[in-house]
Amino acid sequence: MPDSKAEQKTSYPLPVYNFRVSVDAEAASFTEVSGLTVEYETVTYRHGFSRWEGESVARVPKISHQTITLKKGTTVSGRFLADWITADPPSSRAMAISLCDEAGAPVVVWHIKEAIPIKLTAPGFVASSNEIAIETLEVMATGISVEHV
Repeated sequence: MPDSKAEQKTSYPLPVYNFRVSVDAEAASFTEVSGLTVEYETVTYRHGFSRWEGESVARVPKISHQTITLKKGTTVSGRFLADWITADPPSSRAMAISLCDEAGAPVVVWHIKEAIPIKLTAPGFVASSNEIAIETLEVMATGISVEHV
């Protein structure tokens, strides 16, 4: 017997194309986001009884910055990325990347406590191409957490 709609909604994987990005609670449109990583370092250590009980492994949070790449279509009125990276002094902003269901409601949200822009790459210019011009922004991020709504 096939799964009911409710069972499918909770157990089937979500498509990656339905996501939303907000910077300081302001919606921003991006075509691609990559590099979201929550990472732990492990430490293997021996204690006094390791000969009989074996070694132990401890998990330690890795407190470091991660590089997140954001790609956005270039528009005539789109000064958001250029204004953010050229701000003096550079401002850190909170971000949230939400993976949404078919109705557009957030299901999984990756929260970024602080994001600082470090690199803005202009689109490649090719006279024989008819592709959309895509800008790439790289940010250093810290305080990444995952919330299942």
